[in-house]
Amino acid sequence: MTDTISLAAARRIALAAQGFAEKRSGAPRTWRHVSAVLARTGLFQIDSVSAVVRAHYMPAFSRLGAYPMTLIDEAAMRRPRRLFEYWAHEASYLPVETWPLLQWRMHNARDNRGIYGRLATFGRERADYIEDIFRRVEADGPIAASAIEGQKGEGGWWGWSDAKHAFEWLFWAGRITTASRRGFERLYDLPERVIPKAIHDRPSPAPADAIRELLLISARALGIATAADLRDYFRLSPREADARIAELVENGDLVQTRVEGWSQKAYLAAGARVPRKVSGSALLAPFDPLVWERGRTERLFGFRYRIEIYTPAHRRTHGYYVMPWLLDEAIAARLDLKADRAAGVLRVNAAFAEGDVRAHAAEALAGDLRSMAGWLGLDDVTVAERGDFAPALAGALKTA
Repeated sequence: MTDTISLAAARRIALAAQGFAEKRSGAPRTWRHVSAVLARTGLFQIDSVSAVVRAHYMPAFSRLGAYPMTLIDEAAMRRPRRLFEYWAHEASYLPVETWPLLQWRMHNARDNRGIYGRLATFGRERADYIEDIFRRVEADGPIAASAIEGQKGEGGWWGWSDAKHAFEWLFWAGRITTASRRGFERLYDLPERVIPKAIHDRPSPAPADAIRELLLISARALGIATAADLRDYFRLSPREADARIAELVENGDLVQTRVEGWSQKAYLAAGARVPRKVSGSALLAPFDPLVWERGRTERLFGFRYRIEIYTPAHRRTHGYYVMPWLLDEAIAARLDLKADRAAGVLRVNAAFAEGDVRAHAAEALAGDLRSMAGWLGLDDVTVAERGDFAPALAGALKTA
């Protein structure tokens, strides 16, 4: 076990692991730039909310600045296929090289294990129907669940049609995968027609070996983490992960340590970078891996963060779609943002400072918002009066 690591050093380790200690150089225009981000994060989480931009596009923007979003679309939907979609940290885009590491989860799903209880029940009770849907994909794929005649659901989990249940069960089981999307709707096909052959045909590692590799991806992406943080990255259970974490410590891939102010044991990824300082700023999606585990976000940054999308409007504290704003080594503000595409405006519906914000912060944030607006194809940024940081931000935008 190493000596106790200061909280400030832990923050720098975490930021460097996620790519925020890198200097931006030039305009990011190629897949090489985006893949460098993906090599650090391990995945891009997918979410359906498009109040600003779909969540899977944001991590690369936060680390690179404005880049062509079509790079991710092409990597996920065209040959040579570089990304595939599966349940990792929720629904995610992952490098195709990760496909073999998730076969154990797919095999569990085929036995109705490790999936939602309602879906497992459907899998047991409607096995024949699921096979009918599989044969339809086999014959007609790529195909959407909505293409099955008379099988339009009412929306939401409880409104899923039988066809939607069958497609989701087959997706969990790895018997079908996303070939492309139409809007946000998945079009499904057989994995052997989507995943590159050299990777699809690669032997699957034993579950223990695969889970150990997933935990290594998590450790390198986090830099420093508790056991719960490591498990959360790929939604692993203590039963699945804890023995593997112990093995990684024994092998020297993880170093057990303590972090100042943390009650839990911490694990430092072997070779993790500890920069002397981290400079720069970035807007973060609610599902960015730097902040998606709310307990870790609070431990690292003293920043309590909750999603209020499903909270009634009159009960929201900060707003509907709130993005944290990273400034150097602190989360310095949070903003309720809305991309008003019809008006061509990025709207800051509320802006709240976190503690004492340095004098240049409003100017830096104004620059980040202008950059985001341009990236989204919007012409202007407007600031509503809500929030203690709104006046300074509005003034900085006018000056700019």
